[in-house]
Amino acid sequence: MGACGKAQPRPVVLVGLMGAGKSSVGRRLAVALGRDFVDADDAIVAAAGMSIPDIFEVYGEPAFRDLERRVVLRLLAGEHGVIALGGGAFLDAEIRREVKRRAVSVWLRADLDTLVERTARRPGKRPLLMRGDPREILRELMERRYPVYAEADLVVDTGPGPVEQVVRQVLDRLAVSERAR
Repeated sequence: MGACGKAQPRPVVLVGLMGAGKSSVGRRLAVALGRDFVDADDAIVAAAGMSIPDIFEVYGEPAFRDLERRVVLRLLAGEHGVIALGGGAFLDAEIRREVKRRAVSVWLRADLDTLVERTARRPGKRPLLMRGDPREILRELMERRYPVYAEADLVVDTGPGPVEQVVRQVLDRLAVSERAR
């Protein structure tokens, strides 16, 4: 309960592949909702004291996923308003279970061309894309991850349009979802 005895709204958790716009949409969505925003990847970097590519290089992906799980579960237990998860976090069954229990999840779904274009803007920041052809890697990730992302409560398609358009769509879907509760 909040200070006035009113229940706090459930956090909004954004899921999707790298480049889907989770951080950009999340920041603006939090402002629109008058709530705070936290990027799980930033929280992981703060907890580890090193970049995600460095965590992958030094400790490997399994150690990164373990740290990611612990950080995300801690974030979900807090009173955050909007949380952007890393692309692989929602694949973890424990994280998915806690998101379903504590939050409203929104899958920001993007097509392959959009993801390739957006991820190319930040070369060297995406460890999974450093292992080969980014387009092929993203295509394979889509095949594996999209069926799991489809378990999210809401789906909003993202594309080349402005971020504000996606934020409006998320707000509209959240309002409809809230009325249905």
